[in-house]
Amino acid sequence: MKLNLLRTLLLVSVVCILNSCSSDSATSSTSDTSSLKVAEYSYTATELQTMDLINNHRISMGLNPLEKINHMSYKSEEHVNYMITNNVVNHNDFVARSENIIKVLGAKTVSENIAYNYSTPQAALNAWLASTGHKENIEGNFTHFGISIRANPTNGRKYYTNIFAKI
Repeated sequence: MKLNLLRTLLLVSVVCILNSCSSDSATSSTSDTSSLKVAEYSYTATELQTMDLINNHRISMGLNPLEKINHMSYKSEEHVNYMITNNVVNHNDFVARSENIIKVLGAKTVSENIAYNYSTPQAALNAWLASTGHKENIEGNFTHFGISIRANPTNGRKYYTNIFAKI
C-alpha cells in the first residue's frame, strides 16, 4: 500500500514538474460574457497562510511581495473544484484561465502552480520550491496572485491551485 502511494506521489510530482504552466500571450479571449471580474472571495486561514509563506519567501529573495486578487483566487477555485470533481491533478484549461485573467484584469503574463495531498501550506511550498518550474513561478516577475485550497470531501486530501500574474 505504501509503495503504491509513493509511486502515485512520484508520478504526480513528475507530471507537475513537466506541466508547470506559463502563458505570456496577450491574445484576446474568445470566452463569452461570463468572464466578468469576480470581486468577492472568502479566503480560508490556510489560503492566507500559504500566501504569506509565498510572500515571505519572495521578500527573503529580495523580490516584491505579491498582492492578492479575488478574481484570480476565484479562477483558482474553479480549477480546484474541477480537479476534485474529476479526481485528477492537472493543468487542464490553463489557457482559458490565463486568457480570462489577461482579458479581465489586463495581465501581461500568467502562470500557475498546482499541488495535491500536502497537509500543510509549508509542505506545499517546500514541494513547489524543490521543483524548478514551480519555483520559477513563485520567484517570477509577477505582481499579483490568487489561490484556492480545498479538501476532497471523500478522502480529505487537499488540492491547491495558485495563479500568478504580472499586471
